[in-house]
Amino acid sequence: MQSLLHAIYPAQCVSCGALTDADFGLCGPCWRDTGFIGGLVCDTCGTPLPGNETAGIVQCDDCMTIARPWSRGRAVFLYKDNGRKIVLQLKHGDRTDLARPAGQWLANVAAPLLQDDTIIVPVPLHWARLLTRRYNQAALLAHWAAHHLNRPVAPDALIRTRHTRKLDGHSRDARFAALQGVITPHPRRKALNGRHVLLIDDVMTSGATFAAATEAALAAGATGVCVLHLARVAKDA
Repeated sequence: MQSLLHAIYPAQCVSCGALTDADFGLCGPCWRDTGFIGGLVCDTCGTPLPGNETAGIVQCDDCMTIARPWSRGRAVFLYKDNGRKIVLQLKHGDRTDLARPAGQWLANVAAPLLQDDTIIVPVPLHWARLLTRRYNQAALLAHWAAHHLNRPVAPDALIRTRHTRKLDGHSRDARFAALQGVITPHPRRKALNGRHVLLIDDVMTSGATFAAATEAALAAGATGVCVLHLARVAKDA
């Protein structure tokens, strides 16, 4: 039956639609243009770094100068070229199907961030933005990552209390100021108390959103927080 389905509906690249060998994957050219991160990375945010992998903890310039309330972080690819296209298609193009392969990619890099009691939590979306977009892309990513990692997910453990303006093009300080206190624990959810939290979002730029969400998770009783994002905005990448 599976062979018949593939004959009628052959596997296609999730980015460009070209034929591929397997479902929910990328063709060779799209894979090469996506900028998957490997090798030495910042242990706090996942930014790729020059040099060879080392047993010690290394950080990028941003994470050495900005206090991060979370402990460790990883990213799948850089926010550029086809990686940027994938994120924008997922976020604004109604391509919710992209969350399935993206969830696998997230799971592939999550190992250093996991503990026995880890619970997965998406960065929340304000209800007004959810009304217009119809879905929270971070929640979709968290669902599929949790599926591949066989970990519990708490999709509504955190809430966004204010509808902030879009922060594209704003300075780092402006982003942190705008997001101060915007994310809080859900008053009727206790899933994070005494658990280690893995926060998931689509993109990390300054880290302001992750910082706000981390502080909310810690306020909800989390014993520690790590962050995982599909794409990392890196100045020199």
